[in-house]
Amino acid sequence: MHEHLDALEKRMQHLQHAMRQAHEQHDSAQVNALRLELQRTQRAWDALFAPDGEPDQAQPASPSPPAFERAWADAPAREQVHQALALLTVPAAPQLLSQVHEAFFSRPLNTARLTTLRRDEERSFRATPFARPYYVCSALTFDLLSPARALLALSTWPLEQRLVGPLTHRVNFLTSAMRLADAAERLPGDGTPPEPVQRLLLRCARNIPGYPARGPLDLGRLRRAAAAEREIHASDDADTRAEAARRARQRLSDADQIFGSPLRNVARERRSS
Repeated sequence: MHEHLDALEKRMQHLQHAMRQAHEQHDSAQVNALRLELQRTQRAWDALFAPDGEPDQAQPASPSPPAFERAWADAPAREQVHQALALLTVPAAPQLLSQVHEAFFSRPLNTARLTTLRRDEERSFRATPFARPYYVCSALTFDLLSPARALLALSTWPLEQRLVGPLTHRVNFLTSAMRLADAAERLPGDGTPPEPVQRLLLRCARNIPGYPARGPLDLGRLRRAAAAEREIHASDDADTRAEAARRARQRLSDADQIFGSPLRNVARERRSS
């Protein structure tokens, strides 16, 4: 719990500093965006003190899920990536992000636009740290603490959530399947997900033991099968990522904790130790 508190308190300080800078620059839109992010972070901090099993009375009810039928044709790639990652809650490859965005937000991502997105995000952060409510970044490898190839994440996630260990790919796949099943149930309509959503979930289901190879989509059964297998790996995976996060907080700067440590620096550190 202490690590989560430290991370949230540090995040709030950064957001307050960024709000002050935006205010001095008369950027009211940025101030408003940062204020909303600060409120979300404050609620997450408050929730850690809620008694076990009791709802946090100070925290307002969660907002309604996004209107999935909204057209995203004019949204920047950065915003589209954010929407897909926020739905999945785990690092994901551009191809999966495009499939999720097409199924749930009615338009595929142009993955070619993502080739420079992470570099642009890092350049922006290093020029003005924490000036944006979030940054699209790479997931980090658990051993070298370097950017994981072709896996995007959000800077607002806890460090443990952005790390990738030997079991993380499987755990994250199962988590994604469960999140997509939850999102499918929230879609408006008669309870039958649209065809693109069904195709995406059935592709996931084929790779989950315990889910039948044939038959119509069963969201409850898919979720139970994914949860059962995730339970096998989740504890070991969490331990690996927690240890990697501890090392990262000790060794890396704020920027490197988000965007990763250059491999040459890690190699030099290992030779000198």
